[in-house]
Amino acid sequence: MNVLDYVVQEGLVMVPVLYIIGEIVKGTELLTNKWIPLALLIISIGFTPLVLGAYTADNIVQAVLVAGVTVFGNELIKQSSKGDVAK
Repeated sequence: MNVLDYVVQEGLVMVPVLYIIGEIVKGTELLTNKWIPLALLIISIGFTPLVLGAYTADNIVQAVLVAGVTVFGNELIKQSSKGDVAK
């Protein structure tokens, strides 16, 4: 199962946007690391439906998926740089 199969193409533009926002927030220390995923989820729910055209139930689900892909991708990057990813 590939989670990207469930994210619409137009929503993928939000993944790097959220990643950059997360890195900026982390660098400013406005929030502790444990709250950054929640902040990204809130931002995604606020802006992804705008990118997709409207606030519908489907677009809000897409916003949650986009935030999940962003956080999951960040964790993969961190774990692979530590060498903790199973081969």
